[in-house]
Amino acid sequence: MISAPVETPQLDLELVNQQLDKAEASELVTWSAKNFRDNVVMSTSFGIQSAVMLHLVTRFIPKIPIIWIDTGYLPAQTYQFAEELTQRLELNLKVYQSPISPARMEALHGKLWEQDDVEAFNRYDYIRKVEPMQRALDELNAKAWLAGLRSQQTQHRQTLGRVAKQGDIYKIHPILYWNSRDIYQYLTAHDLPYHPYFDLGYVSVGDWHSSRPLTADDTDERDTRFQGLKQECGLHLPQTPEEEESLNSSSL
Repeated sequence: MISAPVETPQLDLELVNQQLDKAEASELVTWSAKNFRDNVVMSTSFGIQSAVMLHLVTRFIPKIPIIWIDTGYLPAQTYQFAEELTQRLELNLKVYQSPISPARMEALHGKLWEQDDVEAFNRYDYIRKVEPMQRALDELNAKAWLAGLRSQQTQHRQTLGRVAKQGDIYKIHPILYWNSRDIYQYLTAHDLPYHPYFDLGYVSVGDWHSSRPLTADDTDERDTRFQGLKQECGLHLPQTPEEEESLNSSSL
């Protein structure tokens, strides 16, 4: 017997955020499972602190589909870190990539990350990250998306609630209010690893060509990504053009 599809709950975001604003991260994960059942997914970048969300979520939803967007330009250590965590935590990993290979993209558009231009970065991000992510959400019939965003990371993330909406999908942020000490304490308590680049001075790591270690001259941790030209890669951007333009300003 084929079960009927689960309809997306229509949530009053203001009320939900009032109710969940002080909830523990684990409570928000279990709330997500209860309300969205088989239609909740999570994403990971296998970045510096990704082990926290992967461990936290899979403790309560062991078989949750975990979307990893492989751009084809990640450092070798990221692929090795991903393999380590996938085996250790028995992750239900769903890997998505752009249908355009890195070689084909470079032949058609050049090395977009070398063009010192926000529009070039936006095109790169759409091809390698945003389109594969949207396809993943569609194919996995996602109604809710658990993400490890933290309010300390970017100006946009400071505006988020514990539950938000991006297009037709609810975005749920269990560790939104966590600080670096919270992250460290969780990693230590559960004997979880940082990404290997942490020991090289990285506070954030993405593609090899658009990530670098933190220096004394950096005024913000996100200056170490995208040549400091933008704070967001596009996966978590707001929906209006005006908001996107403000985020991509070179003054950030």
